[in-house]
Amino acid sequence: MNSYRQFLFHIVFCTYERKNTLPTEHHDELYKYLWGVIKTHKGVLYRINGVENHVHILCDLHPTVCISDLIKDMKVGSNLWIKQTGNFPKFESWAEGYFAATYSNKDKEMIINYIKNQKQHHHNVTFEDEYRALLDEHGIAWDEKYIF
Repeated sequence: MNSYRQFLFHIVFCTYERKNTLPTEHHDELYKYLWGVIKTHKGVLYRINGVENHVHILCDLHPTVCISDLIKDMKVGSNLWIKQTGNFPKFESWAEGYFAATYSNKDKEMIINYIKNQKQHHHNVTFEDEYRALLDEHGIAWDEKYIF
């Protein structure tokens, strides 16, 4: 008998001190790099997008891969890659921590559209407010000292 599973993860991580150090003109390169890490971990990318200080990802995670290992590999690898390219001169590093939540397949298109519209979304909403809302939506207890 075959095993069936689906692990849709919405992942968010940000730059150190949420500084705007990811120039928009180089986002596609960064997203391709992160997509490569996801593929290396046998994952499927459904959507990736962000703004100058954070990235959103929706992916299906292979059951043999731990979410914290995937995120660690994305952040460590891209940190080195970003510094080597010279295209992100103000980038210092990624911030510690991340947000990751699972969604069901029925929510997939909603999350894809949410991620697709990040640039418009952040004309009205700060990263900090968005992050608080995501944590609250999923019933995750949080401490204000880790948001700022």
